[in-house]
Amino acid sequence: MSAALTACASTPSKPDNAAVAVSKQAATPFDSIYQIPAAPAYVIRGATILTGDGEQLDNATISFANGKITSIGEADDTPEGTVVIDGTGLWVTPGIIDVHSHMGVYPNPAIDSHSDGNEMVAPATAKVWAEHSVWPQDPNFEKALAGGVTTAQILPGSANLFGGRGVTLKNVPSITMMGMKFPDAPHSLKMACGENPKRVYGDKGGPGTRMGNMAGYRSSWIAAKTYDKAWDSYEAKVAKGDKTAEAPERNLEMETLRGVLDGDIRIHNHCYRADEMANMIELSKEFGYKITAFHHAVEAYKVAPLLAENDICAVVWADWWGFKQEAFDMIRENAALLHYAKACTIIHSDDEIQIQRLPQEVGKVMSAGAQIGIDITRGQAIAWLTSNSAKSIGLEDRIGSLRTGMNADVVLWSGDPFSVYTKADKVWIDGALRYDRSRPADNHTSDFNLGIITPSEDRP
Repeated sequence: MSAALTACASTPSKPDNAAVAVSKQAATPFDSIYQIPAAPAYVIRGATILTGDGEQLDNATISFANGKITSIGEADDTPEGTVVIDGTGLWVTPGIIDVHSHMGVYPNPAIDSHSDGNEMVAPATAKVWAEHSVWPQDPNFEKALAGGVTTAQILPGSANLFGGRGVTLKNVPSITMMGMKFPDAPHSLKMACGENPKRVYGDKGGPGTRMGNMAGYRSSWIAAKTYDKAWDSYEAKVAKGDKTAEAPERNLEMETLRGVLDGDIRIHNHCYRADEMANMIELSKEFGYKITAFHHAVEAYKVAPLLAENDICAVVWADWWGFKQEAFDMIRENAALLHYAKACTIIHSDDEIQIQRLPQEVGKVMSAGAQIGIDITRGQAIAWLTSNSAKSIGLEDRIGSLRTGMNADVVLWSGDPFSVYTKADKVWIDGALRYDRSRPADNHTSDFNLGIITPSEDRP
């Protein structure tokens, strides 16, 4: 992350005192109640392991216990009670991370009464939080788990300039959203460029043009800077012991934008066209915040060096394109060219079917890259679904790579994960077995799957 673009680098440091703690707490309620369940220790021997950070280890061993990876590469001691798995002919990767999902907020099958993913009542709705719409019984969670997805960032829709906060969930069954919420994961803010805000609000008072979009962003950021300054002033007075200091009135819209300016909330920006990405980067510099990622970035290949220079991830599909004008200039080599330019590259789903087969989407790009002379190894390519994804959601120190001490989010595949013939055999989250293809009766399912409505697609 470029420190030069964060508010932390351009505004005075916040005082560390009780009053600040109170204001921060007010901005981060609905904490995770997820607990790592008890599970036996596991060791997988003789597998091909893609570590998630570039390496491929052949005929290797991985061990994990108590929620953490304990060793990788060579065999270690196997304490009594360890479950030993013969990995001969099998492959192991980190758990797949989808950084653009609407599971729970747009459940599948789609029913109007459960469509809670976009507050399309005003162009700027940074005040809403996707987590407050998540329905944990969405059957799509279990379908994604069967595809190796262990973590997902759930985002609001893209109709608004500021769509609201996203939330990162562990793909575990729970009665409540908070039982799925990834502990201490940063919030994100969904912003959207281009046609969507124009289409939705053009006849409702605007914005009706791309210049109207930019004016809307700038107006909100100007207000946010004023709000941020007022709270900075109050917190500074409290830090100096001023008992007469009066706190500014809370404003949920501005609270989210202030979180971005302070570097606590990450911008995930829906943006297709290269010229608009450049405009958004200029906007971020004008107001002193950091863009973490551009999503659906079909023209990212045109500005790959600019994205690399600004440490912005490009979150793309392998080959979706042409469903609206701004999505027309797509090429299948998009992600390969981003990788070649050393930009942070991520493949996302934004879809209930693709999320079940994300490694195969990566395989499409590897093939397209090879055709233009960009050879991408399997060890490098898996990072587009693991370590790069973890970086974009601020969890690279816990998930996305198979290293000693990292969370034991592990997938055992029946073969090369980029093959269309391969399936996830077993999926662990924090070392607990959450999916076992050989024991379908033991896999959890949603009440919604008990015969009322058929899911859009079954995965064997």
